[in-house]
Amino acid sequence: MDFELDDDQRAILEAVGQLLEQHAGAKRAIELNRKAEYDDTLEAALVDAGFVAIALGDDTGFLEAALVVEAVAKSGGMVSAGAATLVAPGVAGRCVPGPVALGSSHDRGPVRFGAHARTLLLDCGEQARLVTLEHDDSEPVATNFMVPMGRLRVSPDRGESLGPGSGERLRSWWRLALAAEAVGAMDAALDVTLDYVKRRRQFGHAIGSFQAVQHRLAQCAVLKEGARWLVYEAAAQGAPDGAAAVAAAHATRAAGLVFAETHQFTGAMGFTREHDLHVWSMRLQALRMEAGGMAGHRRAAARARWHPSSAS
Repeated sequence: MDFELDDDQRAILEAVGQLLEQHAGAKRAIELNRKAEYDDTLEAALVDAGFVAIALGDDTGFLEAALVVEAVAKSGGMVSAGAATLVAPGVAGRCVPGPVALGSSHDRGPVRFGAHARTLLLDCGEQARLVTLEHDDSEPVATNFMVPMGRLRVSPDRGESLGPGSGERLRSWWRLALAAEAVGAMDAALDVTLDYVKRRRQFGHAIGSFQAVQHRLAQCAVLKEGARWLVYEAAAQGAPDGAAAVAAAHATRAAGLVFAETHQFTGAMGFTREHDLHVWSMRLQALRMEAGGMAGHRRAAARARWHPSSAS
């Protein structure tokens, strides 16, 4: 595995970064969340620029797709980048109309982007199904997760079957996508927290100058970087069950610590809507509960290691 991005990958990140500067950011995310809206403008820009289909390119693949998903999450983009850019190409072998939601026939709880989704990738156990959604298939659900949520009413035998074993593949790609999104959100949460502790003063000094604060934030950064490289490795390998599960388990654990520490160091201000931290920290909470949560990811990693025929 190469630990340096090549020139093409750096160019991709620069290009998607310029696009996100124009169409995303904390202010836009807060405004869209207030209206419970999906960012159709950003999605159209990503599609037109070829970023949603980047995993299927002649000279690009799933590693580049993971880079894009991470960048979108770090920008606070209110779009289903992980599902559209990684999961759909990974499990269906093609791009599908967005917004794209990910759901399970075993869990009828609200899902991210469910209220706006045009396509649902549904985990039905042994197989996955690709479902084209109608307007009355969902209802909005109000949450504090800084991402539009909806409850879907879809029969598990509806839509197109993606074939034997596709359920397992869906779960692996789903875990990889949520881990990539968590890395981007953790990156941004730590950035806004570092900016805060450099400015916030106590006892005549910036609180960021205190060694205890530095050590705890350094621990967060180390865990976040570990999650990033686990995501890149799993993406480059095509989301093997074990690698995707390990990436998700580690990212979910790191996300829990980053959430706790960033809110600890920003104090009461970090819990207000005046501060940008909630744009990313609350999304981390949503990501931590998806696809079985950390316990589910760890069980999947153990099955992949010791009982590969039953991994899920």
